[in-house]
Amino acid sequence: MNAPSPAAGPALDHLVVMAASLAEGVAWCEATLGVTPGPGGEHPLMGTHNRLLRIATPDFPNAYFEIIAINPVAKKDQRTMGKRWFDMENPGLSAQVAREGPQLIHWVARVPDVQAAVADLAALGIDRGDVLQASRATPGGQLQWQITVRPDGQRLFDGCLPTLIQWGDVHPAASMPDSGVTLRSLDLRHPDATALRGACDRLGLVQATVKPGPARLSARLQTPKGLIELHSGNPLS
Repeated sequence: MNAPSPAAGPALDHLVVMAASLAEGVAWCEATLGVTPGPGGEHPLMGTHNRLLRIATPDFPNAYFEIIAINPVAKKDQRTMGKRWFDMENPGLSAQVAREGPQLIHWVARVPDVQAAVADLAALGIDRGDVLQASRATPGGQLQWQITVRPDGQRLFDGCLPTLIQWGDVHPAASMPDSGVTLRSLDLRHPDATALRGACDRLGLVQATVKPGPARLSARLQTPKGLIELHSGNPLS
């Protein structure tokens, strides 16, 4: 379970499931996937916290699954202007999660040079956002990474265009045990599939299929409960 090297090419890093609370996210994971997620941590930069589980396969090396929620006892770092990552403060998305429960909302792709990747998207007229320095404490030491976050917090392409991340020396999947859940495929549908496919191609992301249709992410996972498909929804603005 070695971490990807800094020179590793662009790839899916993790799937993001948003929950109204971390306890709800854990209960959802146990009921839906048949496993209890492993430990995660707190994100002082954004006032959020998470639980994680490894979903890696040879096709998706070092991939993992993140259940994330706003931490009710933590404040967002006021030095960081703008909203929380992943549209977590979007009223429509928050209401949808509160109404329907935890759900797949986004994915994150790791890149070897996040600044260059942001510039590649800018050349296509896509503003992926600022590159922020983030970290969280773990029993094994501090995890550090660079991540793209727009001041408005938007995910872009209804969550189908990934947030970009560049890890420091340590990747969280390196210390995660096998969970019994593995990712089999990630499919993206969007009304502007041509632009979405062009952006993914420009970034060198080839693991996800892109097709035209109503905006939706679909992840197929092999779990102790069998083959499960998770789909994102489209929140009202």
